[in-house]
Amino acid sequence: MPLILSGNVASALGGGYEVANSCRFNSGDDAYMHITPGSAGNKRIWTFSTWFKRGELGDDMRIFSTDGSSGSSYGAIQFGNDDRIVCWSYNHGTGGFDQYHRTNRLFRDTSAWYHMVMAVDTTQGSASNRTKIYFNGVQETSWLTETTHDQNDDSEFNHDTKWWLGTDDNQDYNFDGYMAETVFIDGTQYAASDFGEFDEDSPTIWKPKDVSGLTFGTNGFYLDFEDSANLGNDANGGTDLTEVNLAATDQTTDTPTNNFCTMNPLDNFYYDATFSEGNLKLAQPSDTECYPTSTIAVSQGKWYWEIKITSSGSSKDFVGIADKVATASDFSPFSGNSNMLSYYGSNGDSKAGSTGTSYGATFTTGDIIGVAMDLDNNKLYFSKNGSFQDSGDPTSGATGTGALSINASPADGVWYAQFSNIHNTASTFEANFGNPTFTISSGNADDNGYGNFEYDVPSGYYALCTKNLAEFG
Repeated sequence: MPLILSGNVASALGGGYEVANSCRFNSGDDAYMHITPGSAGNKRIWTFSTWFKRGELGDDMRIFSTDGSSGSSYGAIQFGNDDRIVCWSYNHGTGGFDQYHRTNRLFRDTSAWYHMVMAVDTTQGSASNRTKIYFNGVQETSWLTETTHDQNDDSEFNHDTKWWLGTDDNQDYNFDGYMAETVFIDGTQYAASDFGEFDEDSPTIWKPKDVSGLTFGTNGFYLDFEDSANLGNDANGGTDLTEVNLAATDQTTDTPTNNFCTMNPLDNFYYDATFSEGNLKLAQPSDTECYPTSTIAVSQGKWYWEIKITSSGSSKDFVGIADKVATASDFSPFSGNSNMLSYYGSNGDSKAGSTGTSYGATFTTGDIIGVAMDLDNNKLYFSKNGSFQDSGDPTSGATGTGALSINASPADGVWYAQFSNIHNTASTFEANFGNPTFTISSGNADDNGYGNFEYDVPSGYYALCTKNLAEFG
């Protein structure tokens, strides 16, 4: 199951080029960008590059697509519903694919950032050089299906027709997840090494590099997503892409150089809860129970995050931590497991497993629950709307003023964030590990300057991201 642990922090390397922002696309919002170039570019030679982190799995969704030379001619880079990547150029005139590549490999890790480059030059004499596709710096050579361009073919990309980032022409196949450092190059077939590099100290780790010096060509663009008021801004100085159903809160600091925690949509046993907003929002239907856990799990250090109760279907909402991932055989992972600590909205109790103790105030729709987890002293604190319960003081160290005690031996060897409703009624939660999906009225970062939280982060506590994990985890 996708998970980021200590030692698995490929996006936490110090030094080198840093990516500041990404854009979060929520498929349910029909969120996308589009542009129509004023003239056709080089249809035979071009390159597309992007970093992506997946949200929803198991659906067809377009990363980048274009109208082609005539009606019903298209080019697309997309996920198939089998979680393979498919790149194709369909010519309506001939009634077939001039180019079609479908990977053997699957892309199902929702905790990871991937890098993809598709580089086309149909003028090449060797068919194998006409379409080069790279993932994380390595050219893909194993294909479930492969059709290559004929020499000097015009592809169905780079025409003076509409292009879409994050969807298709009818908004039927919307992308869900995050994109960063998204580039289109007109007139040059670049290699993956022009967009990224292997770390010299950790040579299996692929990381971004500055692309601002590349030759973008007439229709090229560079989206760095650094302007929250204009996420479609072309940082290369060309025509901006038009955003549709994207807001300032869709700009995030979850990037290939600092990967933030989300909730894990693969940890969705028993009933089908709906994950959205880059796997930070969870809607639990009625007559269900689910126990999702986070994609970052830790065994040491001090960590802070917030959970907003967007809607409460009953009084059985809880926010807490888990020492293991639920499995299909664990109908209720709370049963007999006193390691699982939580704070309940119904009566303000704290619970160790299913055993409750009087603790704090009740909470419901609109409340934000802060979690401060001190694994150096095995203490846990909860706040309601900025006020720590039971007179808790997360900076009290081993004294643990107002703290719940954490078992020093978690079942999986690590601790996960967790929240849900266990009373079979619909509730909706939004997790904020530092990249909120909801509007923050104040804005507070941790001591390292990471994260954007509604309430003050206790001194010495840090957001769950790979930069902090590399230092403290």
